[in-house]
Amino acid sequence: QVQLVESGGGLVQAGGSLRLSCAASGLTLRIYTMGWFRQAPGKEREFVAAIRWSDDSTHYSESVKGRFTISRDNAKNTVYLQMNNLKPEDTAVYYCAANQFGETTVVTDRRYEYWGQGTQVTVSS
Repeated sequence: QVQLVESGGGLVQAGGSLRLSCAASGLTLRIYTMGWFRQAPGKEREFVAAIRWSDDSTHYSESVKGRFTISRDNAKNTVYLQMNNLKPEDTAVYYCAANQFGETTVVTDRRYEYWGQGTQVTVSS
């Protein structure tokens, strides 16, 4: 059974940092690209970042490039999203997702087969 479990969300002031974690189980991770998406109230879910497990290649949306970093820990089967210099517009529910044999440049959420339950990130001004 595939499980993606996010953690690390919370309330932070603008300019602050948070690190999200996504613990994966039930997947052969070396054939997956792992992505982070987010959904703000009243908006569609949007791509944030992705990492291909096999070669550590990464891809970011323009809105987070230079502020967010995606990484993985092979021993812990965990993907991280380090978020620095957070802005109020980063407020959203953040989701972890898995895309088998996917390219990191795939930003369409329907291409991802598995999803976590989401974790809330709130950035106050």
